[in-house]
Amino acid sequence: MRKKKGNTPNAKKITWAEIKRQKFLLIWSAIFILYGIIFYYVPLGGWIMAFQNYKPAKGFLGSDFVGLDKFKFLFTDSTFLQVIRNTFAMGVLILISTFVMAIVFAILLNEMRSMKGKKVVQTISYLPHFLSWIIVTGILHDALSGTGIVNEVLMKLGLIKQTVNFFAKPGYFWPIVAFANVWKETGWNAIIYLAAITAIDPSLYEAAAIDGAGRWAKIRHITLPGIRPTIMILLLINIGNVLNAGFEVQYLLGNGLVQSVSQTIDIYILKWGISQFDYSLGTAAGIFKSAVSIGLVIIANQIAKRTGEDKLF
Repeated sequence: MRKKKGNTPNAKKITWAEIKRQKFLLIWSAIFILYGIIFYYVPLGGWIMAFQNYKPAKGFLGSDFVGLDKFKFLFTDSTFLQVIRNTFAMGVLILISTFVMAIVFAILLNEMRSMKGKKVVQTISYLPHFLSWIIVTGILHDALSGTGIVNEVLMKLGLIKQTVNFFAKPGYFWPIVAFANVWKETGWNAIIYLAAITAIDPSLYEAAAIDGAGRWAKIRHITLPGIRPTIMILLLINIGNVLNAGFEVQYLLGNGLVQSVSQTIDIYILKWGISQFDYSLGTAAGIFKSAVSIGLVIIANQIAKRTGEDKLF
C-alpha cells in the first residue's frame, strides 16, 4: 500500500508532462470535438420539429405539439411507401454492384505485372470520383440519348431495330443509376482494397507458387482471405448507407415518365420539407431514414458477431 501511495505523485507528474508534450495535438483534437458537437449533435435538437406543427414565425417554443401525427401521415401516404421501396431497392442495388466491382477491380489491378500500366489504369479509374454528378448525368444523357453512342452501337450490331428512349422506361432507371455509381466510384473504392492486398505477406504467394498454385488459386486461397476483414468492416459500414441511395443522380435523371421509380426519401424531403414548407413532415421522414440506417448497422453487426466475423463494435 505504501509503495502504491509513493508512486501516485510520480504517475500524476508523468501524466501532466505527457499532456504538456502533446498540448498541440490535444488542442487540435478539442477543436475537432467541439466542431462535431456544434455541427453534428446540437442540430439534432431540431428533431423536435417532427413532433410539432412547426411554423418558422412561432419557433420551437410557439409551435403546436402534435405528437406522432406526422409519422402517422407518412406511413399512410402511398407516395412515401413507394419512395421507401425505391430508396431501398436502389440502395441495395448500388451497394451490391459498387461493392463487388470494387473488390473485383482491385484484385484484377493487383494481378497486373506492369507497374507503369497499373499506375496508369488506377489513376484513370479513380478520376471519375472527382467529377460532379451534373457532369456524370450529362455524359449519361448524351450516351443514352436517341442519337447517343449506346443506341448507335446497338443498331450497328443489329440488337435493336429502332432507337430506345432509356429515360422514358421505368425498367431501365434503376440499372442506369447503379451503372452510374459503379462507373464513378469503383476506382476510388478499390484503393482501400489495394492497400489491404499489399499488406498480405508475399511469402504466402511464393509458397503457393512452389506448390503449383495458379493465379485463380492464389486469389481464392490467399488474396480473398487476406482482405476478408477489410471487406467485412466496409460492408458493415456501407449497409448503414442503404437508404442513402442518392439524391443528385435520381433528381437529375428523373422525369415524369419514370417518377414512380425515381423518387427517393431525400427527394421526398425536398418536395415536402422545403417546397411545400412542411418542415415537420420533412424532419419526420429524415428521422425515419436515420433510425432505419442505425438499425441496419446494429443488426448487421450482431449477425457478424454471432458468425465470428469482424465487427464494428
